[in-house]
Amino acid sequence: MLRELHIRNFSIIDNTTVELGNGFNVMTGETGAGKSIIINALSLALGERAVGEFIRSGEKEAVVEAFFDISPEIINSSVRQFLQESGIDIDDGIILKRIITSQGRNRAYINSSMVSVQNLSDVSRNLIDVHGQYEHQSLLTAENQMFLLDAYGGLIDQRDEVSKIYTRLYSIKKQITELIHKDKESARHIDMLRFQINEIESVNLISGEEEELAEEVKILSNTVRLAELSNEAYESLYLSDSSCITALSKILDALMEISAIDARAADAVHSLKNAQPLLEEAGYFLRDYRETLDFDPQRLGSVQERLEIIKGLKRKYGSSIQEVLGFRRKAVAELEGLQNSEEKLQSLKKELDKMMAGFTEKAHQLSLKRKNTAKKIEKLVKKQLAELSMPDTEFAVRIIHEKGDDTTDGLQATENGIDSIEFLISPNTGEDLRPLSKTVSGGELSRIMLALKVILAKEDKMPVLVFDEIDAGIGGAAAETVGKKLSTLASTHQVICITHLPQIASYADDHLKIEKKTKMERTMVEVNRIEKEQRTEEVARMLSGRISDVSMKHARELLKPKSGS
Repeated sequence: MLRELHIRNFSIIDNTTVELGNGFNVMTGETGAGKSIIINALSLALGERAVGEFIRSGEKEAVVEAFFDISPEIINSSVRQFLQESGIDIDDGIILKRIITSQGRNRAYINSSMVSVQNLSDVSRNLIDVHGQYEHQSLLTAENQMFLLDAYGGLIDQRDEVSKIYTRLYSIKKQITELIHKDKESARHIDMLRFQINEIESVNLISGEEEELAEEVKILSNTVRLAELSNEAYESLYLSDSSCITALSKILDALMEISAIDARAADAVHSLKNAQPLLEEAGYFLRDYRETLDFDPQRLGSVQERLEIIKGLKRKYGSSIQEVLGFRRKAVAELEGLQNSEEKLQSLKKELDKMMAGFTEKAHQLSLKRKNTAKKIEKLVKKQLAELSMPDTEFAVRIIHEKGDDTTDGLQATENGIDSIEFLISPNTGEDLRPLSKTVSGGELSRIMLALKVILAKEDKMPVLVFDEIDAGIGGAAAETVGKKLSTLASTHQVICITHLPQIASYADDHLKIEKKTKMERTMVEVNRIEKEQRTEEVARMLSGRISDVSMKHARELLKPKSGS
């Protein structure tokens, strides 16, 4: 509930605190006493537009604070999350504060934490509706109109079910869109991967073969020289009369004869005997090696060609054969993933068709119940408005469907289903029905809102309702009816009403009198709670414009406890 409204240096208000009760609060006072200033100040604290003219003459800034004693659960989850993330504790209530300066700057606070004016507005929209010439009216939004219709019809659970299906439907459509977009972008990539994989696989690379091929090229390129060297070495070692083997045999014979005479030559004999088989083995190698040397220009060309192919692959895919083969493995894995996306796409499309069929059925069932509920609300609102001196008013709930691709029968949808809902009103005979949000008259709008609030009171979770100008153009029995309805509404909401009508004021639980006074040659506004005789006098003044025995008697009659109220 709105417990206190503290106003300082705002318009002609010097410094005042307005304390409000739980039920039906009325504010009364003579014309020009400052009632509209109170509402202007409250609207400022709720995040409405600020202008410099609001600052009291001679002051540097104006301050408005509104204290709400309210349960955190009333705040919607997104706003509650913002408050938690901002470190703003609202367990002990919420203080909305606005400061505007003469320089045009303005600041906003929630429980002493500075916030943006938009944040202030977002939070306040969960706490209070101001009905009249101001725009702080939740019932004017299509979203809230739909919620109230669904709540009145007991359709919230059914709507939640539709919402869950739509959320899944939207998720699947998003995945399909992403896959299709990805497929379009990856088509060329798939072709490139296939080309790269085929290019590598067609070469049949073997790890380590590049080194072997390079060695073979070196040998093939030097076959003639190798043949010359091996022939020369073989002849020097084995074939010529002065070959190493022949010379070694002569040397060995001489050493053996020396050794027979002088044992000191034995080691030399032993060394030469060990060298002899080694030289013979080298001779055998040279003999066989010469036979293997056969210059093959075709083989040389093919080996050089393969090395160039390997070099080309290395330029594209890695610095070694190992890296090239590693690139191929990654490319194969990526290609498989891209190819699997097509299978996933087809699977998602099948799931989408199934979900869309289910959603279409559920959404149409919900829409039918909404239409039936709308007819009931239309009748009730017309009845209420007739009792509020608006007998010729037409009221309708428009439910329309837009074309789209969210259902199997070609309709557009949201998480709330396939319906777009708007409350329409025609206050005067012969006028076309117009959206409730386009209704201009403050008094008419307040009475329309009152009628809707009375009908939807149990479903409407807005804790605080402010009605300004609700008595414009009514009196007599209609005024009595408005008072009764406001009193009834106050059983489920805190109601604050500014009125000129004694019939309405007489139903209040708390009566606040607003007076304009002059102190120290300055005009200021005072707000005081009045009871008993003071209240009787105020109602008497409202009845006849002055206090007399007759008006006091009439006032006492009006203030007698109401039956059923």
